[in-house]
Amino acid sequence: MWVPNAWIPLSLLCVASFISITALSQDPQLGSVRVVFQTNYGDIEFGFFPTVAPITVDHIFKLVRLGCFNSNHFFRVDKGFVAQVADVVGGRLAPMNEEQRKEAEKTVVGEFSDVKHVKGVLSMGRFEDPNSAQSSFSMLLGDAPHLDGQYAIFGRITRGDDTLKKFEQLPTRREGIFVMPTERITILSSYYYDTEMESCEKERSVLKRRLAASAVEIEKQRMKCFP
Repeated sequence: MWVPNAWIPLSLLCVASFISITALSQDPQLGSVRVVFQTNYGDIEFGFFPTVAPITVDHIFKLVRLGCFNSNHFFRVDKGFVAQVADVVGGRLAPMNEEQRKEAEKTVVGEFSDVKHVKGVLSMGRFEDPNSAQSSFSMLLGDAPHLDGQYAIFGRITRGDDTLKKFEQLPTRREGIFVMPTERITILSSYYYDTEMESCEKERSVLKRRLAASAVEIEKQRMKCFP
């Protein structure tokens, strides 16, 4: 309800504006899982945005767990724009088993969001059909606001900038709208881990060492008091 002649302190307006801008500029929360692509030019690590694109994240992560990206490649490297992973069905060197092919041939609903296409994010490739994404995706090498709202963002690079810079230094050729490296950039293998589990393992290791040290100290005291 509007109240005439209501006065709002300027300081409160400034605070409210700051909070609003900050909220809009914050990155989505990364999940705890990390995936590593080991390429012939170095490693690239990335994480997922499960609250932004849960269906896409589940699909890509399952492809990783099945080993579908192994022997695949980056078919596109457009400096300052994108490095794009090929669709695994046609991009792998190794043949696919039935389970891999079944998952790889699935299409994913277009989970478009308000998350911006800025350097470092992962964005699904697709055809004209907004629900045609399968396994090809791009790693943004620069900001691309013209893609906002049209492609599903599902994660972000966490390590591997040096590797991507090596990609950008490779010679390329143009085929239609695509800028493609003249040398094959192969994903030799991939693996994943959970950062929370890694932390738990570290804490458990420290606790085990402390318990062992305590046991030694107790034994020393026992021998001293009860020889």
